[in-house]
Amino acid sequence: MTQTGGLRFKLNNGIEIPAIGLGTWQSKAGEVEAAVSYAIKEVGYRSIDCAWAYGNEKEVGEGIRASGVPRSEIFLTSKVWGTWHTRVEECLDQTLANLGTDYLDLYLVHWPVPLNPNGNHPVFPTLPNGKRDVHHEWDLKDTWKQMEAVLQKGKVKSIGVSNFSEKKLEEILPTAEVIPAVNQLELHVYNPQHNLVAYTKSKGIVPQAYSPLGSTNSPLLADDLVVEIASKHSLQPADVLLGYLIAKGIVVLPKSVTPARIASNFTGALAGAEKLSPADVEQLDGRAASGKQKRFITPPWPVDLGFEHWPALNLL
Repeated sequence: MTQTGGLRFKLNNGIEIPAIGLGTWQSKAGEVEAAVSYAIKEVGYRSIDCAWAYGNEKEVGEGIRASGVPRSEIFLTSKVWGTWHTRVEECLDQTLANLGTDYLDLYLVHWPVPLNPNGNHPVFPTLPNGKRDVHHEWDLKDTWKQMEAVLQKGKVKSIGVSNFSEKKLEEILPTAEVIPAVNQLELHVYNPQHNLVAYTKSKGIVPQAYSPLGSTNSPLLADDLVVEIASKHSLQPADVLLGYLIAKGIVVLPKSVTPARIASNFTGALAGAEKLSPADVEQLDGRAASGKQKRFITPPWPVDLGFEHWPALNLL
């Protein structure tokens, strides 16, 4: 994986992706447009990460237009939701209409969990017992074939996956004509997923990190080792957390609607990546194994996703 253009990584199809993007998950209505516009116009972000399921893509599109920066200069990502695995292009068309664009730079399978497209809810269909209504008869490799079809049509420039373990990747790779460009995962110092990241890279797939700073009131920012390394290099803890991932060749997608935080995440990530030493990275690599291992995002999918450190579920 080659870092080029100062702060970009090269995907397996030759396209370059910014190493820092603005995440829009959980960004509330009335806040997203201003956050996206500010990030692009005032700070210099050139990558925005969206998803159909976030329900805010119209505002994201408005923010992009309000920034005044040409669409061609922005790397735009979205994701097909589980209830649309059988109808990938239909979901994509909704996203394109909402964003007000005729193509995406990257389109991802949001979760490797097909959901009942005719269930009792458009996003989270459930069974009478309250569990998620999974479409068990649908094969992930058929979702991927539809992803390849929209790529062939030119509606997207790159395709990839999100929340795919090695086990789930192996369900699509044997029949894939196009290798995923990206695997977007929960990655941070408390959930580094070293084995999965190494496997992902071995297949030529770039890892992306969502929730790289953890969650609201995250313990990562107060971790004593993170704080110590930050102090040593005159950095903020967030700079260390983001820079650590970039130094490892991982795209980071911090999310915020606060202008000061949007700006500091962008500049701090670069500073962190530049200042951290190999010894710092090695220390941070061992943080989870020292007893700090923790995930923040664990939806109650009633299927075995194949991840390490995933809560045990009653699958029956």
